[in-house]
Amino acid sequence: MKFTLKIWRQQGPDDKGRFVTYQAHEVSPDMSFLEMLDSVNQGLIVKGEEPVAFEHDCREGICGSCSLVINGVPHGPERGIATCQLYMRRFSDGATITIEPWRARAFPIIKDLVVDRRALDRVMQAGGYISVNTGGAVDGNVVLIGKDQAETAMDAASCIGCGACVAACKNASAMLFVAAKVSHLASLPQGKPERTRRVTAMMEAMDREGFGACGNQYECEAVCPKSISVRFIATLNREYLRAGVVESGAPTVPEAPHAESD
Repeated sequence: MKFTLKIWRQQGPDDKGRFVTYQAHEVSPDMSFLEMLDSVNQGLIVKGEEPVAFEHDCREGICGSCSLVINGVPHGPERGIATCQLYMRRFSDGATITIEPWRARAFPIIKDLVVDRRALDRVMQAGGYISVNTGGAVDGNVVLIGKDQAETAMDAASCIGCGACVAACKNASAMLFVAAKVSHLASLPQGKPERTRRVTAMMEAMDREGFGACGNQYECEAVCPKSISVRFIATLNREYLRAGVVESGAPTVPEAPHAESD
């Protein structure tokens, strides 16, 4: 197989940047998208040219670092996978493929296809953890958690923090990312004591980083490599409203069991 690649090249954050056209020849249909880029880079190195910078690590759909917009879609045309899990057989032989980095103010370009995604880390650092003093280690079965709660928490915890939701949203919103992190901890007993402080701190951090508001068009769910549902954004909104009520001192209505999994 062979392809025409239009790849975004940019030397640094202050460089203007441009698309450069490359040819990819003798591409096996069983190559992953990143392996195809490896092959292109090897050809550039042989010719004495600078290879294309792109980020990768595990190449197993776990780390979330393979942040590429392929033909206008974060992670490419297949749903529920990261770029590293996309294979070249998905494209027609001879096709033209456009490859860009994430496009968001909160994700400044470092070089070529590599962006600085540390804004998501700072949002997590603002409150995405529990710090309850538990004393010595206890048996894992001491705190009983219902099946629905456990499954809801695991669904939210599957977020790998890649930022595809931000790249897909016209407002560059990080709501799905924050919703997954908040919902994960709010669904479990261990996360309940700090739920008010956590959601407030993470929402404020999201605003400080320059992420936009949710557009309610579900682009985030469509491109998420872990297929995280937008229903978690509803959970995030409920948690944030609840935090506002608690901080105001108004009485709250006791929540129904497993409310987060509805």
